[in-house]
Amino acid sequence: MAQTDKPTCIPPELPKMLKEFAKAAIRAQPQDLIQWGADYFEALSRGETPPVRERSEQAALCNWTELTPELLKVLHSQVAGRLIVHAEELAQMWKVVNLPADLFNSVMNVGRFTEEIEWLKFLALACSALGVVS
Repeated sequence: MAQTDKPTCIPPELPKMLKEFAKAAIRAQPQDLIQWGADYFEALSRGETPPVRERSEQAALCNWTELTPELLKVLHSQVAGRLIVHAEELAQMWKVVNLPADLFNSVMNVGRFTEEIEWLKFLALACSALGVVS
């Protein structure tokens, strides 16, 4: 028999946290919401910036599968000033912002990147793909 007379305590930070999560998910429009949500809360738990798009970036984005300066800005904020990023982590970030895997693989091949990627070199190569129509 369930106890219905016991009040439920809601942590005071929960409503704001859920509201911010919902707004970020609406902006991001991820294909895999569960994976994106896991990445979002994992980043928060590590004290990092979660994979979100700002309002100005959202307004500028109309095709989530096209590489844009705004998406590169999102990725750059995710790297958070690190010089080296692991390939698996970067591939996941790339997927979270809904960019095509073949473009990621192309940048990896051109840069001859392996497990540890020099972020600024990767970013420069990714920038060279801006505006390229496949």
